[in-house]
Amino acid sequence: MASRLGYEGVEIMVGIDEISQDIDAVQRLQEYHQLPVIAVHAPCLLITQRVWGTEPWGKLRRSAEMARRVGADVVVVHPPFRWQREYAKQFLTGIAELEAETGIAFGVENMYPWRTARRELQVYAPGWDPVEHDCAHVTLDLSHTASALVDPVRMAMDLGARLRHLHITDGTGSAKDEHLVPGRGTQPAAELLELLAVRGFDGHVVVEINTRRCADREERELDLAESLAFTRLHLAAAVTD
Repeated sequence: MASRLGYEGVEIMVGIDEISQDIDAVQRLQEYHQLPVIAVHAPCLLITQRVWGTEPWGKLRRSAEMARRVGADVVVVHPPFRWQREYAKQFLTGIAELEAETGIAFGVENMYPWRTARRELQVYAPGWDPVEHDCAHVTLDLSHTASALVDPVRMAMDLGARLRHLHITDGTGSAKDEHLVPGRGTQPAAELLELLAVRGFDGHVVVEINTRRCADREERELDLAESLAFTRLHLAAAVTD
């Protein structure tokens, strides 16, 4: 589907489905579809706690191995949960060591506080905002900035050259991680894309939207096509102005 719609590459989300966990299977699919894999998202979500074992560093090493074998140059990783105390304590130095060892950029992704009607919970350590921490490479996600109620353009400017990878999507400020089609929420997605184009951003821009709400395959394809068109339009607009 991605190739037919005109996408130039894909990010592999290592999830609970067996194919995404099988490096050989991913390679076969890559060869069959002739579509580059540009990034690997490590299995660091709550629902993937047992994917590739339970040891966090083992998961990241295996993610780097998948990246190496498929030709990707980025591994996307979330900051640790607060209850992963030893992992969190070693996270920043450990990521730097992995980057030096593997030659792969580990893009630490911005997350958000978990909010309820009455309180805000800080569940990530050393924190949900990689701008504030010593990460050489960062992944910026616009659904997460929406949930965190922060400005992604300001974050991108603060990150400068540390911004390595962008998840282009959208959100409305809900506590839920919405991952809307870019342009359908409140995030300044167009402004951010144009800013990055003007600045000569040479990282990856990856569409990451939730298509589970789509009624059928046709609607899913339309959402993916709209997301791609939006992204290309605003990356090109800054260049042609």
